Amino acid sequence: MPLVEVQSVCKSYPRRMGWRTVEQTVVENVSLTIEPGETLGLVGESGSGKTTVARMILGLVAPTQGTIRVADTDIHRASAPELRRLRRQMQPVFQDPYAALNPRMNVLQIVTEPLVIHARELRRESGMASTRKTLRAKAAELLGQVGLDASALARYPHEFSGGQRQRINIARALALRPQLLVLDEPVSALDVSVGAQIVNLLRALQREHGLTYLFISHSMPLVRYLSTRIAVMQSGRLVETGEAEALCANPLEPYTRQLLAATPELPSTEA
Repeated sequence: MPLVEVQSVCKSYPRRMGWRTVEQTVVENVSLTIEPGETLGLVGESGSGKTTVARMILGLVAPTQGTIRVADTDIHRASAPELRRLRRQMQPVFQDPYAALNPRMNVLQIVTEPLVIHARELRRESGMASTRKTLRAKAAELLGQVGLDASALARYPHEFSGGQRQRINIARALALRPQLLVLDEPVSALDVSVGAQIVNLLRALQREHGLTYLFISHSMPLVRYLSTRIAVMQSGRLVETGEAEALCANPLEPYTRQLLAATPELPSTEA
């Protein structure tokens, strides 16, 4: 059974045109699935609707038409307790590592924030209270998983490089042991070599934790490197899907060939 199932989803927003208000469609009749443990690469140029699809999967916006099921639950018809449970199972990693971290919080507070928010449910499931000592130990463990030292816990976001900040974002996303990470252009704001290190880190974490990824990017070579399957979006529509290597070796759509030719290959740099 797919972990995520998107069926015939459309999304429109009202837009003023002179004296009239018209509906502008940004996602049109998109259907896709994400299987447990795989990486689905969602690729397309800016404005193609990729991020809107991701936001609908995360339950941040509702589709105008169609259904989205996560773990066999319709996310936009779920009750409040069901939605809270689902949101623990899927976590986002955003594009801008500078804007995604609260500058007034230190790393310990940032990484443990999801644990504090969901403390009641976690305590009910594990029988353990989230004391200051246990939160610090968990934060140190999470930082170690992304290649950062526990000495970073007392520091603030402005003290870190872009790549280090993205590692902190990933550590925070892992705090609740989610099944699905929604990675929205996670390396586009980073230098190429630093981005390569983050991508290799993501691959290692997926192997270690059995994670499922929705990986969103405008870079076809980057998506090819990380993904099991690829879905190509153009102007709000899904124009081509397939296994990553097969699709890149023999793309059927001119737009897919254009994306393959538009960006250089990602350098292979170990995390």
